[in-house]
Amino acid sequence: MSRLFRRLASTIVVKPSPSKAHHHRTLPASSFPTGYLLTGIHVGVKKNAELLDVGLIVSTSDHPAAAAACFTRNAFKAAPVVVSDQIITQNGGRARAVVVNSGCANAVTGRQGLEDAWAMVKETDALLPPSASTDEHHTLVMSTGVIGQTLPIAKITAGIRSQAAADTLGSDFAAWERAAKAFMTTDTFPKLRSRVFSINGTEYRMAGMDKGAGMIHPDMGPATTSLHATLLGCILTDAAVSPRSLQTALTYAVDRSFNSISVDGDMSTNDTVLVLANGAAAKAKDGKVVEIDEDTDKEAYEIFKTELTQFAVELAQLVVRDGEGATKFVTVNVKGAPTYQDAHRIASRVSTSALVKTALYGEDANWGRVLAATGSVSFPTLDPSKVSVTFIPSDNTTPLPVLVNGEPEVIDEVRAKEILSLEDFGIEVDLGGIGNEEATYWTCDFSYEYVRINGDYRS
Repeated sequence: MSRLFRRLASTIVVKPSPSKAHHHRTLPASSFPTGYLLTGIHVGVKKNAELLDVGLIVSTSDHPAAAAACFTRNAFKAAPVVVSDQIITQNGGRARAVVVNSGCANAVTGRQGLEDAWAMVKETDALLPPSASTDEHHTLVMSTGVIGQTLPIAKITAGIRSQAAADTLGSDFAAWERAAKAFMTTDTFPKLRSRVFSINGTEYRMAGMDKGAGMIHPDMGPATTSLHATLLGCILTDAAVSPRSLQTALTYAVDRSFNSISVDGDMSTNDTVLVLANGAAAKAKDGKVVEIDEDTDKEAYEIFKTELTQFAVELAQLVVRDGEGATKFVTVNVKGAPTYQDAHRIASRVSTSALVKTALYGEDANWGRVLAATGSVSFPTLDPSKVSVTFIPSDNTTPLPVLVNGEPEVIDEVRAKEILSLEDFGIEVDLGGIGNEEATYWTCDFSYEYVRINGDYRS
């Protein structure tokens, strides 16, 4: 360590991060969807034997579940992204299982990486009931961890077929929690949620897990499009939804959830969100399960899409709350834009500005940085004389306008400090009514702890 760095380090006062443990919840078994078995085990991808590093999710339905996915648009797509995209496309949006490993991303690993991803798929396929077609693969694969290193594939395949995996597969909370823990890298708690909802008098359940704390600024699109610790998410439901409509609903939901969060502005090679809908709770008609479809039952589809979007938002927010070194959870809302996409671009720019994020950590009401980020987005109809910026407290007290119709307010610095010292608060940017659309992004601050975590991540 250089003398200069030691001198600088000695002057840094690090604020304690808020406890994140309270976001880890025990969920009732009755809230989990039927027809799934899950587990998480340790096989040796991670050095610490107490950390789970391989997860298995199996749909026990008689027929393959509808499957949808959104994958990273990063040019350096990891091997599991390429393989899962291919399987979903070839199977017409159907799958029976998911296998995930943490501790190694299997990204930028060449031909060996693809072979290893396929090995994980085939080993999990072997656990499933025989398929009508021996040419089809029914397992989707995800990986997360360090980029540029190959998997200890022999350990992983042995773990998938091990007695430990077979003995721990289950459907209770413990099984779901084991699977969620197998997703984790620098995460501080397993991100697991569930919900119960009804469509046309039939009760369904939805549960899901995701992971991510750093390298988080996803930009994901649906399977077959041209196509961040990484963001991985898996959502399971016992509703019956057609593959086409499941993909449409997921694409909509991801744009308003996972594609609307940022920890550090860096897109991962592995970002993936999967949804399986196995229809285990759906009612049969004339001996056949009727799938929800946007063309045949628009009302049912809209209810499902709304439930999926709200659930995805909840999971996505957990990632930001667990951001590496984060001490603040900040909601950035941009309104008065001509289109949703316009509002979304500005909210993204504000949320990823290093200057904004460091000011948030310092609890400094430096709203000029918010305005500079807003103005850096190419926007021909933007009128600076109509833009307003307001800090929104989360405790239902009075908001603090800092810019109104392009004119700066005299800031009450004490009040500003009160708002910015909260763990949760919001920043609202009103573009002055040049449109009626708005978008929301969720972000966090940049702290010294973020630099420490990522400065020695590989070690």
